[in-house]
Amino acid sequence: MNLELLLSYIQNKLTDDLFQLGLYQCLLSFLVACFVAVVSIPVVIKISELKFLMEKPGSRSSHKTATPTFGGIAIFAAILISYFLWPAIDQTDIYRTNLSIVGMSILFFIGIKDDMVGIDPNKKIFFQVLPSLILIFFGKLRIDYLYGIFGLYHINDVFSVIITCLIFITIINAINLIDGIDGLAGAISTLAALTFGSWFLLTNHFAMACLAFTLSGALVGFLRFNFSHTSKIFMGNTGSLILGFLLSFFAVRFINLNNSFRFDPTSFFNAPIIAIVVLIVPIFDTLRVFLVRIMAGRSPFSADRNHMHHIMIDNGLTHAAATAVLCTISLVNTVLFFLFHRDITNTVSLFILIGMFFLYMATGVFLKMRARVQAIDKQRRKGLYASQLINALSGKNFLRYL
Repeated sequence: MNLELLLSYIQNKLTDDLFQLGLYQCLLSFLVACFVAVVSIPVVIKISELKFLMEKPGSRSSHKTATPTFGGIAIFAAILISYFLWPAIDQTDIYRTNLSIVGMSILFFIGIKDDMVGIDPNKKIFFQVLPSLILIFFGKLRIDYLYGIFGLYHINDVFSVIITCLIFITIINAINLIDGIDGLAGAISTLAALTFGSWFLLTNHFAMACLAFTLSGALVGFLRFNFSHTSKIFMGNTGSLILGFLLSFFAVRFINLNNSFRFDPTSFFNAPIIAIVVLIVPIFDTLRVFLVRIMAGRSPFSADRNHMHHIMIDNGLTHAAATAVLCTISLVNTVLFFLFHRDITNTVSLFILIGMFFLYMATGVFLKMRARVQAIDKQRRKGLYASQLINALSGKNFLRYL
């Protein structure tokens, strides 16, 4: 779909009564979810403090004080209340969205256990695969068309299930891994949910749109506290697993619905590339971190401070500034894609993304070297000041400081 056609399509949609009803429902879902999150998070913070359910700062932490880490509970509650508050406008995806709530509920309880006592990584992967398979088999949600990437179009059922499951696991873990500083996972997920939700709304997939706007509203309410200095809370694994699962659902359904581009002028022939671009920051960061760890001879799942947001913090940026930079990168890449990739084949677009990924890798190397140089320089200055102080306090010079 080119930009002129899209603008014309939106203008026509605004006069459609069914679209107006769907738009009102999505806006109300957004506002109600935001309200529920804002009202419920102070309660979660209070209970977390009373029961000492706090995350203590560690060697990898970017925070200096113990902080409640169950913001995912409020996000989960906001989604459930806001989504089920309204009657379904269309029945196209209502069963799939209900199944996504089932999968989200499974991950919610796994996330709570992980936040409280920890969970074995293999079990964690299993419980990421389980809700994915529920959607794949019961909801018949799978990637069975590759849009000509590397000359591939239709694929058989076995590869379709494998690819779809890998997409779910990748995005779930990508969102989980970028949840390392204030606002990043929440802001990136909000932008992605609004992007997918807007397309679902414009194409009359109102159940999907309502769920996407509900998620974004819950996250906006959460971000108000995630950035707070006096009543801060983290989403924890409870929240990040939910976000990753729902964004995977949106991305796969977006790709799945657009395979009618040959017959529908409102569909995108490059839907898989769009999905990657919308989630470019978590996908790129996860791939980069895994490659760095593997090249260092360590497990790709080992913990460290190699994430881009950690490197930005080490370079002197605040949490808000680092989040703003990475969100801007996501927005700029999405806009540039729609401006310049409209007539480029998906294979060429994929090669461009691969080139951008190596640029992202090089940027990470440069910033990490810069942070190390600054740290060494800082230590040298401290050592110099210490030696000067020792000399000053020794012998007769000591009297001048009494």
